Amino acid sequence: MSTAIAILGGVGLFLLGMAVMTDGLKSLAGSALRTVLAKAAATPLSGAFWGAVVTLLVQSSSAVTMTTIGLVSAELLTFSQGLGLVFGANVGTTGTGWLVALIGVRVSLSAYALPMIFVGALAKLLAGGRIAAAGGALAGFALVLYGLTTLQQGMGGLAESLHPSDLPAVLGAPGVGWIAGSVGLMTLVVVGLAMTAVMQSSTAAIAVTISAFYAGAVSLEQGAALIIGQNIGTATSSALAAIGAGTMAKRLALAYVLFKAIAALIAIVAFPFTAALMNALVASVDGVTLLAAYHTAYNVAGVAVLLPATQWFSRIVERLLPSSQTALQRALDPSALVSPVIAVETARRVVADVLSTTAASVSAGLSGGAGPVAREIAAAAATLGEVQDFLTALKEPPGTENERLRMTSTLHALDHASRLVEILMDDGPARRPIGTFHDLRAGELCVEALRGAQVIGRSITSESALGAQAAPIGWSVSPKVAAALADAEGAAKALDALQRDHRAATLASVAPGKLTAADAFARIEASRRLDRLAHHAWRSAAHLLGRGAHDDQGPVARPGSAASEKARG
Repeated sequence: MSTAIAILGGVGLFLLGMAVMTDGLKSLAGSALRTVLAKAAATPLSGAFWGAVVTLLVQSSSAVTMTTIGLVSAELLTFSQGLGLVFGANVGTTGTGWLVALIGVRVSLSAYALPMIFVGALAKLLAGGRIAAAGGALAGFALVLYGLTTLQQGMGGLAESLHPSDLPAVLGAPGVGWIAGSVGLMTLVVVGLAMTAVMQSSTAAIAVTISAFYAGAVSLEQGAALIIGQNIGTATSSALAAIGAGTMAKRLALAYVLFKAIAALIAIVAFPFTAALMNALVASVDGVTLLAAYHTAYNVAGVAVLLPATQWFSRIVERLLPSSQTALQRALDPSALVSPVIAVETARRVVADVLSTTAASVSAGLSGGAGPVAREIAAAAATLGEVQDFLTALKEPPGTENERLRMTSTLHALDHASRLVEILMDDGPARRPIGTFHDLRAGELCVEALRGAQVIGRSITSESALGAQAAPIGWSVSPKVAAALADAEGAAKALDALQRDHRAATLASVAPGKLTAADAFARIEASRRLDRLAHHAWRSAAHLLGRGAHDDQGPVARPGSAASEKARG
């Protein structure tokens, strides 16, 4: 009974320590986790490499996988690039097995673990920011070490009642035939799978296996067979997490399951040879190290087989799970909410798309072409409403000052784009102005501002993942885009200045009988409307580029005037 309690307690402490350590490491990484993954996945090979490195650093393949799902759902990465990161995460997660093999079962650090837990917990509770995150990581690491010590003690007691001969013999063991060995191999694979499914952690299951081998409860071949099953078992948590999720999450979960199945098939076919190789090396390399190396080599072999065929593999997965979602639904997939950086960038791109499409339609209508119809305006308004709901559902606030600036800038852009669409909904589609020089000039300036906003919106929707990090807000601005923003700003300000002369000249035309009072006020309102359209298009575009932090307000004016309308922006 005491043995079972020690084993269960050790596993529990190990799982708790891994969770605390992972949370601390993820907090330390902050937005760098998303930025590194987005920039590193240019090719499947680089994605696999950095996916392994980041997983090794944050000690969580699920964190990397969920971040990847968000990046792919937001179309910041292609599905093939996402697969490279997922493949790499499978290799990176084997690092914990090395921690168990090289430290956990060899050195008793329980005497040092308790003070480390105290120091880490104190830092987490009393400090803030990165110090608190580092404290959590330290406390979690110490819990892992203490859990491994407790687990090792329990395994020592288990070894007194359990011997490798009590378990099914597998291929590669002395005197074991092919049939009996194959049955034994598959039996232990299923047992390993069940262990991971119950614990919901392949790392904990593998720690149990390595500890059991070190205690003499299982043989080298039996330990390797259990590791195969435990590696397959990690796919169960991904499959469960994908239930009810978006199409992209289901595709990555399916790819994860297929990867595990293919890697397991390779390992099972090659098992007689790998078992013989491990038995040959056991004289010079201890078995604990061999099991950790086998776990890593097993995953590396799967990646080596699938990585060159990533494009083909991704097409197979996409055919198995075709998407019926619209482009907007794919972009605003709830899985993107796992990260503030990804969620904000997703919202920014959708707003940019609406702005560019609306600006193009309105400028065409003002130039004498076909402007936006009521259905298109209503669709744009609905899309911006969905963006607002999407950001409202954000799971956690931005963690850094730059991230907060990005979110604020995106919200400003959303607000201005929404006002632009509201004007079109309230007053109907914009048409080419007629009348005096001032009327025609107002139309030209509005078109110029809208076209600048259109160029900016299109440039954002075609950007590579997450853009550059040089700008204060974090978004790059090319010379072409900077020129478009300058044109939009110049046109909007010129149109604002034109309002004073236009209003005075139009009202003065009533007394000589050139215009009726009704016509004069209609022209003033039409010009004011063009001014508002140009202003909101320019300000939305500026905020999308992170260049809208300066004053949004015009001169102090009467309520209801054009300047007062701007002052609310």
